Amino acid sequence: MSNPESSPTTMRHRVINYITQLQHDIVSALEGASVPPCQFKRDAWSRPQGGGGVSCTYASSGDDATYEKAGVNISMIHGTLPPPAIKQMSSEHSSLDVNTMTALPFFAGGISLIVHPRNPNVPSAHANYRYFEVMDSTEKDAKVVGWWFGGITDLTPSYLFEEDAKEFHGTLKGICDAYGTSLYPKFKQSCDDHFFIPHRKEYRGIGGIRFDDLNDEMNAILGLGDVEARPRTADDIFAFVRALGDAFTTSYMGILHRRKIMPSDERMRRWQLLRRGRYVEFNLVCERGIKFGLAAPGVNVENVLMGMPETARWEYMSDMFEESDSDEGKMMEVLKSPKSWVQDY
Repeated sequence: MSNPESSPTTMRHRVINYITQLQHDIVSALEGASVPPCQFKRDAWSRPQGGGGVSCTYASSGDDATYEKAGVNISMIHGTLPPPAIKQMSSEHSSLDVNTMTALPFFAGGISLIVHPRNPNVPSAHANYRYFEVMDSTEKDAKVVGWWFGGITDLTPSYLFEEDAKEFHGTLKGICDAYGTSLYPKFKQSCDDHFFIPHRKEYRGIGGIRFDDLNDEMNAILGLGDVEARPRTADDIFAFVRALGDAFTTSYMGILHRRKIMPSDERMRRWQLLRRGRYVEFNLVCERGIKFGLAAPGVNVENVLMGMPETARWEYMSDMFEESDSDEGKMMEVLKSPKSWVQDY
């Protein structure tokens, strides 16, 4: 396994520097796009077990607000993993098969963002990019024995604009193809599978891409076909993650600018809140990351639940989408059966 600390600056410090700058850039872009103007609340927090982060959040109940809720959070935490946790991780990471009877130090750094716009024509956006490493001891000359990157980004519209879906997915495919043509189809399928709501038999939105445990070992999402060209070193995978993170402002902000000025009515707002109800259901019932986060020692609960919308709605046996030729019915067709938004994959 290649060592992510082979460069003069360790990977953990490069990740920290990058997510700190990316948080600033995205918050600045979101604040700049808001009409009327808005200012995100900045909140630095610490974790008793080690590390901390910075949360940048905004919420408004105003009908004229661009965002009902938005947040861009970064975390840089460290601590120790008990032997049972290391053993469990070793099933997916052969480099961690170290037969240790003692706890090993770890570091985890990442950025997560959510945007829930007020206008029903604007889709909600979500993204999360993270890095994880395990060291072989607590000594100063400790070496990294396990590392990987993960990420996910997706759109959740209430109303379908195919050009938005094609633009969003086209941007992601372009980035993936630059690092390996096998990445986008596998990562898109992984994202679609992830956002399925079993009890509703529908998907949360129109997806995006999702990858996890990405390093120089065989990857479960890429499957047995993980022999094609793709980034495998820590430097190359980090470059891939940076390209995706940097693309948020180009892949989403254009959609936001186009749709935030479109007219809407009470019916559209009602449908938006029903879809937000599905968002809540997925997060609380299906999202493993939230369940894990709430169970983690020293967790900041507010940060774990940041992605929840401010308001949502449930109706008993709602009939809003029963007409297949309605805008709501057209949205439901896609949510029942995911589409391919870009060609040639």
